[in-house]
Amino acid sequence: MLIHPWDAAASDTEWQQWLAVHDFGQLAVNGLAGEPPFVQPLHFFYDAERGEALTHLARPNPLWSALEANPEVVLSVVDDYAYIPGPWQADPNSPASHGTPTSFYAAVQLRCRAHVVDDPAEKAALLNLQLGHFQPEGGSAEVAVGEVPYGRMLSGIRGLRLEVTEVRAKFKYAGKRTAEVRDRIAEALADRDGPGDAAAREHLLSRQHG
Repeated sequence: MLIHPWDAAASDTEWQQWLAVHDFGQLAVNGLAGEPPFVQPLHFFYDAERGEALTHLARPNPLWSALEANPEVVLSVVDDYAYIPGPWQADPNSPASHGTPTSFYAAVQLRCRAHVVDDPAEKAALLNLQLGHFQPEGGSAEVAVGEVPYGRMLSGIRGLRLEVTEVRAKFKYAGKRTAEVRDRIAEALADRDGPGDAAAREHLLSRQHG
């Protein structure tokens, strides 16, 4: 992923706060012997204190042998995207039709070393951490080995601890454009108010005035 200086995260805090509420991504695992990579959509919990992402997958998932052969993976998260028409980006002294269309988006790629979790008690602890993140209001029974309702299901899954070794974060929101052009884009996003436009506008304004 190309990251120009004006699109880079302002700090670790920016991408960490974003990742805390954007917790669905795609896990890319190298394929075996000439096979294409596996790409697995999944929910995950990013633990900033430990520097790892926690998730789990069904035991029959076909990626396990590839993952065990090469535990170096990438967890990719992309969201808050919007298409930006060319006229919105035109320079003030140029015809609107000369503006360049582009995409706005936020993206965080975590390069990780995967650790498979098969111990039942460790899997239960991992699942409880995920539940605490996704259901802070509670409502579901605690996962415990040998206990209903989830204990008997533990054998059907494998846990994953994704130890983060490198982070690449990009927030592509007109960072190299003039204030006049950014203000025009912000107004146009508000007027269009399509899917993703509000989040893209929030990024645009916060990075402009942050």
